[in-house]
Amino acid sequence: MTETLYSEIEIAAPQATVFAFFTDPDKILRWMGTKATVEPHPGGIYLLSMNDTQTARGQFTEVIPVHRLAYSFGWEGHETVPPGSGLIEIDLVEKNGGTLVRFTHNGLPDEQERASHEKGWNHYLRRLSIAASGGDPGPDTHLD
Repeated sequence: MTETLYSEIEIAAPQATVFAFFTDPDKILRWMGTKATVEPHPGGIYLLSMNDTQTARGQFTEVIPVHRLAYSFGWEGHETVPPGSGLIEIDLVEKNGGTLVRFTHNGLPDEQERASHEKGWNHYLRRLSIAASGGDPGPDTHLD
């Protein structure tokens, strides 16, 4: 049996802006990672280096511009969460002039990995909220 994590965050920016922060490599790097390659269409690659030792890899399975993204997910060289072992689903819903981000990470192997990924995703979703609303989230200290 696998574990799933859910998270929601409201961002003071329109859906199109938030969508770009998930699909434009330059915008992604403003809130997460050190190198990004994304091809946001079904079958396209999702590749995000967090630092010199951690790289997430996946493949887009669903892309509905400004509304929804889904892609497989896992870590290169990671035995319990290898590439393709999980599924990220992101729904962007208009709410009060901003965007409600509904984030789901399916397929985590156990509670320990779910808790670890929840900590990381919550950190990065807060950074996304700042960056997408026009702020500067500052240096990323999560991986230090």
